[in-house]
Amino acid sequence: MKKILLSWSGGKDSAWALHLLRSREEFASRYEVVGLLTTINDHFHRVAMHGFREELLDLQAEAAGLPLWKIPLPWPCSNEIYEAQMAAACERAVREGIGGMAFGDLFLEDIRAYRIERLAPTGLEPIFPCWLLPTDQLAREMIAAGLGARLTCVDPRAFPGVDARTFAGRVFDADLLHELPASVDPCGERGEFHTFVTDGPMLSRSIEVHRGEIIERDGFLYADLLPA
Repeated sequence: MKKILLSWSGGKDSAWALHLLRSREEFASRYEVVGLLTTINDHFHRVAMHGFREELLDLQAEAAGLPLWKIPLPWPCSNEIYEAQMAAACERAVREGIGGMAFGDLFLEDIRAYRIERLAPTGLEPIFPCWLLPTDQLAREMIAAGLGARLTCVDPRAFPGVDARTFAGRVFDADLLHELPASVDPCGERGEFHTFVTDGPMLSRSIEVHRGEIIERDGFLYADLLPA
């Protein structure tokens, strides 16, 4: 069985990838997830892009029963620095006998191609357990399976004519799916929103949080989630 890392944003898609890797025979018979790889904004001590606190990431990893591989990134961070840090992590993975890296990507071809290109020289196998799952069906399936999440980051440009602040910090549930504008992907795959997972079949226990203030930074709305 091949040992692999999972690229972990703390959001619902990477969490669902973990669930599929552990529960579906086609993956579980071939791969063993041995760690979660996460980029951290080292200035704010928050998960990059998703914007939630590092301490909440630690709680997720404990509930998932997996060690964290934290990749510290400066702020601001150039693409060159990002790629150098990721390359170092891949080198470490190879040294430790890890043979692949999984991602929660859904349908963005350019992102998938970029990941495959970057992993090619390392020998690590790129794995996409959620690839091309229909996102409207997937969103409902996640909720039905008990996945709990909150929207941590919202791109107001993706919500024309709507007060995007009303979505920041909200629970990812059937009501939210019903209220999303038709232009917004149900899983936010184009970056319309990002989430923090609090519950689900991939976690051994719930992570209780409550919403703090909503902050606008770099054109995005961030809901500060606080551990309960």
